Amino acid sequence: MKVLIPSPLRPYTGEREVEANGATIGEILDDLDRRYPGLRFRVIDEQDQMRPHMRFFINGVQVFDLSRALVPSDEIQIVQALSGG
Repeated sequence: MKVLIPSPLRPYTGEREVEANGATIGEILDDLDRRYPGLRFRVIDEQDQMRPHMRFFINGVQVFDLSRALVPSDEIQIVQALSGG
């Protein structure tokens, strides 16, 4: 399925959009990490939780659960929130 990659993660993929396989967000991230080592750690912390500055959208709807089931037609967008002052 199609995964849209934010600018800060593009050095890992070299692409704005990549294909990944998996039945859940967690499996998609595992697949991406196999092909683009280090990417998952930028998105998921040591406790297997989404990092505070990362957001996931499935078909335009924000999701928080890495075990959320996906269908092949889903579009996943990873977004890095901006912060600062």
